[in-house]
Amino acid sequence: MYSEQKLGIGLLFNPALPQFLETRPESFDYLEVIPDREWADRGVHGSPRFLLLEQSLEFLERSRERKPMLCHSIGLSIGSAAIFDSGHVEQIRWLHQKLDFAWHSDHLSFSRLPQDLAAAGNGPEMHAAISLPVPYDQQVLQLIAERVRYIRAVIDCQFLLENNVYYAAIPEEEMSEAEFLNRLCQVSGCGILLDLHNLYVNSRNHGISMEAFLRDIDLRHIVEIHVAGGDELLGFYTDSHAGPVAEPVWELLDETLRAAPWIRAVTFEFHESSYPLLKTEGIAAQLARARRIWERHC
Repeated sequence: MYSEQKLGIGLLFNPALPQFLETRPESFDYLEVIPDREWADRGVHGSPRFLLLEQSLEFLERSRERKPMLCHSIGLSIGSAAIFDSGHVEQIRWLHQKLDFAWHSDHLSFSRLPQDLAAAGNGPEMHAAISLPVPYDQQVLQLIAERVRYIRAVIDCQFLLENNVYYAAIPEEEMSEAEFLNRLCQVSGCGILLDLHNLYVNSRNHGISMEAFLRDIDLRHIVEIHVAGGDELLGFYTDSHAGPVAEPVWELLDETLRAAPWIRAVTFEFHESSYPLLKTEGIAAQLARARRIWERHC
């Protein structure tokens, strides 16, 4: 059984944050890291394939001594039908042995495609440079559930999948996103990382009902929440993690924690390019606002 300990309020690490981590440790309870940004991946035929960037492991181990740590990967592409990267899973397992993550997560999406279907998994790949949505149907559910069960057998800590942001909807799906996530958790044993900004982006771009989603999702499966901000681009509202958390996302956070006070963590995300806008005091203010909501309900 995995620990049910609550972590509180955390930060998703980016290159603008080392000084903040040193000077404002009281403002956050844990650190979440994107492991794919800390290594060079030389491809499936590389030997060794993964090379940790200089000083990354030392920095991560030092940070882990001070605070709990979560792993939030971006590179697995669990929804790629023709690719399942067991080497990536093994690398996360190795890193977990070093850093003892409270849990780890990835995205319910895909971004990697084989250039040659006949060589899928062993040949060159194309990368979409964006997280693409999976179809919410029974065939995809079975595919991803099988992969989740494999991941859970290899890595000895809880595994979460994050609800995806998307900019083009797939027509005539067999089930809603909430129904798909509920069934996936039931058959695979994974949990949910609920990204409230992703939900807000999808409501802005596609008119989906955030209230209906939160009513239909089984809140018992939610372990962690992400909050962030975005901006407008080419007629879309984007999940750019630009600057402070979007105001409607704060309202969603309050509603969600009120309904599900067992949620174990809330993570603030921002892109390093937004640091000149936020600066140290702005980051601390976002974390403090999240903490006030957390303490009301959790």
